[in-house]
Amino acid sequence: MSSEGITSSEYIKHHLQNMTYGNHPDHGWMFAETAEQAKEMGFWAFHVDSLGWSFALAALFFFAFRRVAKTATTGVPSGFQNFVEMIVEFVNNSVRGSFSAKNDIVAPLALTIFAWVFLMNLMDLVPVDWLPIVAQQIGAAFGADPHKIFFKVVPSTDPNVTFGMALGVFWLMLYYSIKIKGVGGFFAELAFQPFGKVGAPVNLILELVSLISKPVSLALRLFGNMYAGETIFILIAIMYSAGWATGLFGGVLQLGWAIFHILIITLQAFIFMTLTIVYLDMAHQDH
Repeated sequence: MSSEGITSSEYIKHHLQNMTYGNHPDHGWMFAETAEQAKEMGFWAFHVDSLGWSFALAALFFFAFRRVAKTATTGVPSGFQNFVEMIVEFVNNSVRGSFSAKNDIVAPLALTIFAWVFLMNLMDLVPVDWLPIVAQQIGAAFGADPHKIFFKVVPSTDPNVTFGMALGVFWLMLYYSIKIKGVGGFFAELAFQPFGKVGAPVNLILELVSLISKPVSLALRLFGNMYAGETIFILIAIMYSAGWATGLFGGVLQLGWAIFHILIITLQAFIFMTLTIVYLDMAHQDH
């Protein structure tokens, strides 16, 4: 796509734009053909690519792990069964080390978050032009203008996805805080810690800021790291259209960044999982 006569700026903007479906004020329900149309659709527009890849990767995780669970043997495990057992043991040790209460939902939740976020991040290693070109060819076969088809393949570079997961964790934090401590106990924790009843207004402001910052930082940390990584891959891809020498250098950079990025995508999945465990442990602590 970088050699189709578009500028570098247009190339970057095209790759960072989601496939958006929504109710346009002038044209009704439609796929956005420009970034401006996507913005005019407002809050209730759908990012079809982010949702599609999120559900597809969740289904891949579910069916793969379910198959291993149903066919697991007590003898010498197969290669994939051994791999799954390593992941389960790793997550289980993380939960034991960070969660001091008793709740049977925490370990499965942590496993789901780690595997799901890792798979979404892993899409960042797919060359940036491959799947968008396939989407454009499919759209062209149905009579659409290929240049007006947008297709992002890394769900975790979409803040809607990361905030959706973070808000799910936030809801669980509130639910278990109220369930364990009661409404009065939860409010007392917000209003009277750490300065007591005299400092209630200050306590309340500080604790509310701390509470709200948890899902915000959880979402933005994942989004920021993955968005930056995807942008670097796009910038490297532009080098392929600048001649064979620059393209060769770009290939070396892409390989190096991809190898380093394996650490980033794994680390971000681990951080999201660990913070979820820690936040739920804090929700279970009765002060």
